Amino acid sequence: MRRALAGIALSATLMVALSFLIPLALLVREQARDRVTTAAEQRAAALSPVLALTTRPADVQQAVSGLGSDDRLAVRLPDGGLVGTLHAPPEALQRAVAHRETLALDTAQGWVYLQPVVLAKDRVAVVEAYVPGADLTRGVWASWGVMSLLALGLVGGSVLVADRLGARVVRSSRSLSSASLALGSGDLDVRVEPDGPPELKEAGVAFNTMADRVVELLAIEREMVADLSHRLRTPLTALYLEADLMGSSPGARRVTEAVAQLESELDSIITAARTPLAAGPATGAVPARPCDVTEVVAIRLDFWSVLATQQDRPCERSFTPRPTPVRFPEDDLAAVVDALIGNVFRHTPQGTAFAVRVERTDRHVLLTVDDAGPGVADPDAALTRGVSVGGSTGLGLDIVARAARAADGEMQITRAPMGGARVQVAFGLAGADR
Repeated sequence: MRRALAGIALSATLMVALSFLIPLALLVREQARDRVTTAAEQRAAALSPVLALTTRPADVQQAVSGLGSDDRLAVRLPDGGLVGTLHAPPEALQRAVAHRETLALDTAQGWVYLQPVVLAKDRVAVVEAYVPGADLTRGVWASWGVMSLLALGLVGGSVLVADRLGARVVRSSRSLSSASLALGSGDLDVRVEPDGPPELKEAGVAFNTMADRVVELLAIEREMVADLSHRLRTPLTALYLEADLMGSSPGARRVTEAVAQLESELDSIITAARTPLAAGPATGAVPARPCDVTEVVAIRLDFWSVLATQQDRPCERSFTPRPTPVRFPEDDLAAVVDALIGNVFRHTPQGTAFAVRVERTDRHVLLTVDDAGPGVADPDAALTRGVSVGGSTGLGLDIVARAARAADGEMQITRAPMGGARVQVAFGLAGADR
């Protein structure tokens, strides 16, 4: 932008300067020529009274000398005699005598003015005023040089002013752009100092207002999440009481364990929601401590296998013997497994078989969950946040997809060999070259 503004200023000022400079230069040249030719005509006219009184060569020579123009004035006397040196072509001189016509013409040496003077007895004398070519342009080049310097100064000054203005605009634009990128990366404390033209100042003020509003809305959202999570403690307490009334049966123990785990998850949500927002970019941050996918999947599958047995669901498992470390939080990985297996229980009838497999490639760990249910008719719609293909909230698969992206992987929904849906999640292998 800075270079573009300087180029625009250069072009505009140069066009304006040339539009004035060229006509002015021609005018200066014409004025210089008119000045010397007018003076020559006046000198020639001054000899007419003298010729009217006398045509003696001595008297005419004395008059020419009195005008101080021995080399600029010449007279052709009526008898053909000459006073001074003629510069006009012979044919022009004969024309002036024969037709008694005043002539002005340019020659190779300069400019010649012929003025015929009619005397008594129809005699004709001709006065020649001569101006050398150098006198016709005397002072013109100096004037052109001064005008050129003034034009260059004007153009240079306008370019300098435009460059300074462009630098100010570019500085303000870069500051606003850097702040926008920082805010987009998660730096919620970034602000700009409004500077530059009024429009950019308004943009800077609007950016600061937007950033403040974003922080305010995020704080409100986090408090709302914490409040909603806290409201779930009441039904959890009721579940605890019901489990106590059930005694020490295996079902009561499982309910108590599930409620305890749910309460732990709620505590984590409330703590995370009320943690002050980080100043720097935290979105997608992955802890340096890896966890093993196979171990987490095995633990969560043991939990779900109890319910699978009660619902007569055949469950197959296949785990790679190789280590499967990924740089992803263990709790979040457990939530991914629960979301995938929970979808099988939620969207397929009792007795539907499913399989869980963990594999390892050179760069990723693959977690695959297959089922023998009806499958997913529209995988793209299933990946849209808030849109459910089975009557639920539509957030489960979106949570899985975001977790996969955070772990440098991806999620795919296809048709399983068992006939139902296959959901495969790839996690970036910890230590693999990126």
